[in-house]
Amino acid sequence: MAEQHKRLPFDPRRSPGELLEPLRRLFDTEMESSSGIRVEEFVDDQTMVVRADLPGIDPDQDVDVSVSDGVLHIKAERREQTEHRDKDSYRSEFRYGSFTRDVTLPDGVNADDINATYRDGVLEVRTPMPPKPAGSPPRKVQINRG
Repeated sequence: MAEQHKRLPFDPRRSPGELLEPLRRLFDTEMESSSGIRVEEFVDDQTMVVRADLPGIDPDQDVDVSVSDGVLHIKAERREQTEHRDKDSYRSEFRYGSFTRDVTLPDGVNADDINATYRDGVLEVRTPMPPKPAGSPPRKVQINRG
């Protein structure tokens, strides 16, 4: 039986989750590096809402939200370290990276009215929509045959 364990391409003491961890990290890194921070944007009544997916982040230390030239800038840094100990082995891993996302705000948004909250791994940024400028009523344009 001991001979059989020597031929296995993996350590049989590791769980299936531990065996798949390197693959999960590869895909997580690819997703984060290729798309930056995943966000959703929508208008709720008269408020623009931007939600950013930032699980495992300390918003007080690792997130910066700013506004300049009509663009909302979200920057986050992730530092993660895990350790696994048992009587026969020890494994330590860490991941880190910096991610950014820019969202164009509607014309006329007042930067002083923007607020942000963080809850359950989601950063939510809200800003009142600026009033729509009063315009002239729509006018039908005549189509001429030429």
